[in-house]
Amino acid sequence: MRIGYAAGAFDLFHVGHLNLLRRAKQHCDVLIAGVVSDEMLREVKGIEPVIPTAERAEIVGDLRCVDQVHVETTPSKLDAWREVGFTHFFKGDDWRGTPKGLLLEQQFAEVGVQIEYLPYTMHTSSTALRRALAAITSSAELQVVGTR
Repeated sequence: MRIGYAAGAFDLFHVGHLNLLRRAKQHCDVLIAGVVSDEMLREVKGIEPVIPTAERAEIVGDLRCVDQVHVETTPSKLDAWREVGFTHFFKGDDWRGTPKGLLLEQQFAEVGVQIEYLPYTMHTSSTALRRALAAITSSAELQVVGTR
């Protein structure tokens, strides 16, 4: 049985997230989605999540392609593997050949987990959405100040 694992913040859920999870499900019998906790996002990425962990886990867990959700509370994907026991790890192909991707490949090879890279959705990202929201917020704040 192929037990797949695809992890992400899944904050500001968008079509790129959906594409990753749908494609991952096509390559496994059971798909577990790892949702990075608020604490880990703050600690590791320095990002303040817009949607709280519990709500992100609920959104992701309600997708037809996701069989189970695991909330990640440590930065180590090996810890997630120990807790969940997946056989295949899915990541966007933007990680292929990067230092982080190569480290994951090495770590997972030692425990028999296969990494499969899936096409990254280039036209959208949470980072781009955050920038757009920040621009809208700044513009709205300037308009409020200008009306006083």
